[in-house]
Amino acid sequence: MAELALIDYGSGNVHSAERALEAAARDAGVRCEILLTADPEEVSRADKVVLPGVGHFADCMAGLESRDGLVEAMEQAVLKREVPFLGICVGMQLMADFGTEDGDTRGLGWLHGRVVAIEPGAGLPVPHMGWNALELQMPHPV
Repeated sequence: MAELALIDYGSGNVHSAERALEAAARDAGVRCEILLTADPEEVSRADKVVLPGVGHFADCMAGLESRDGLVEAMEQAVLKREVPFLGICVGMQLMADFGTEDGDTRGLGWLHGRVVAIEPGAGLPVPHMGWNALELQMPHPV
């Protein structure tokens, strides 16, 4: 059975993410054990890795770095072993070199670039981030 490491580093609604991942696996008929963990050993050997995150870029990055060996374990799994990775919200932003929410804060550096605020332009509103309906146009395993 595949093991999915859902990283619990003190940021994000991990229990909602855990239930959503369990439901998605069940609905897709995929046998997968969801490990809610901050244990570097579990993360480094996982078959899939999910990094949630809610709030402030710098706080989330500090939370990751405060767990000894966690960033290195993520790099072992994702960059070296190339296991599938999903970043949710700030978890996705953390893959960048820097976040600029509160000055320059170093990210994981997996994707080269900076996370910057979306500025409205030419009369266009800043995109809405919230609950919306989703209509799938084709079958997809996720």
